[in-house]
Amino acid sequence: MTNLLHNSDLGRLVLRLTVGGLMIFHGIDKIMNPGSVDYIGGIIAGHGLPAVLAYAVYIGEVIAPALVIAGYHCRIGGLLIAINMTIAILLMHASELFLLTEFGGWALELQGFYLFGGLAIAFLGGGRFGLKPHS
Repeated sequence: MTNLLHNSDLGRLVLRLTVGGLMIFHGIDKIMNPGSVDYIGGIIAGHGLPAVLAYAVYIGEVIAPALVIAGYHCRIGGLLIAINMTIAILLMHASELFLLTEFGGWALELQGFYLFGGLAIAFLGGGRFGLKPHS
């Protein structure tokens, strides 16, 4: 039992499956509701950038989580998730950055979870349980 609780590779697997598994649902939603990408494109265009950049959301919410879940180039996948969330926070949630919910939680705790979870994966790598162990 002690060895199981001191297993960093198993911990990395749990982190990968949690961050990647939960993030990919956001990507699946964008695939099933492509109008949401148009909405994001409008926000991006409002910041003076080309609206076509909105399609990069598929990289951060479909491709990167798939890499993380599979354990293939996890560091790159984690970094892409973190970049995706940084941009999402800046574009969509900047006004909430220092706000708390009515229950005292950070207003951006979900976005923070994905951002910092992605960073943790980028720093830790995928461990030995994946398609490309120790990536």
